Amino acid sequence: MRIRYKKWARPELEASKFYEDEPEKWKGKWSSHFANSNLPFMLELGCGKGNFISKIAVENLNINFLAIDLVDAMLGLAKRNVEQSYLEAGIEPKNVLLTRFDIERIDLILDKVDNVERIYINFCNPWPRGKHRKKRLTHTKQLEKYKEFLALGGEIYFKTDDDELFESSINYFLESGFDIISKTYDLHKKPIFAKNIETEHEKMFSEQGIKIKALIAKLR
Repeated sequence: MRIRYKKWARPELEASKFYEDEPEKWKGKWSSHFANSNLPFMLELGCGKGNFISKIAVENLNINFLAIDLVDAMLGLAKRNVEQSYLEAGIEPKNVLLTRFDIERIDLILDKVDNVERIYINFCNPWPRGKHRKKRLTHTKQLEKYKEFLALGGEIYFKTDDDELFESSINYFLESGFDIISKTYDLHKKPIFAKNIETEHEKMFSEQGIKIKALIAKLR
């Protein structure tokens, strides 16, 4: 998603207590970055405006979350959405962190010691052109990197509107040593998550009559 430059985003992020500007320093030490280091640790890759992370984190205070994106403007909006969710709940955002980083190089900021239990990938860029498909967040090239820091039996929750990306991703997961433990071609008619948090893209696509595809993949 393209978004206009927001001059306030960078200053607000740098002043935020739950934004990390140097994620490389925390490789293998992310648990110590949270108020409670003993909680399970989960990621959202490509958090965008933060509609998803701002809801799931405040509803699951017994889990630590790290949300990653590459665009300051997106992260600035995510920061504001997180603040609003926690303000409405009357609590401080102590179990969530935002950071700016290129997900294609994610192995530079996470490793096995971080013991990530779950990754959320929501409506990532489908990169439909053949030569660009290796940029997909579900491509085998990326999955091999996630395996370097996923816990044994770790899961990936994936949602998309794109039919071709979904079918290809099923193959990517299987090729990379994941089992598809649940999948659906119409998430709103056949839910597979204990609770589905509807993202901004999900609402938009659903209103257009596009079925939402989703799966849960588990590392063998």
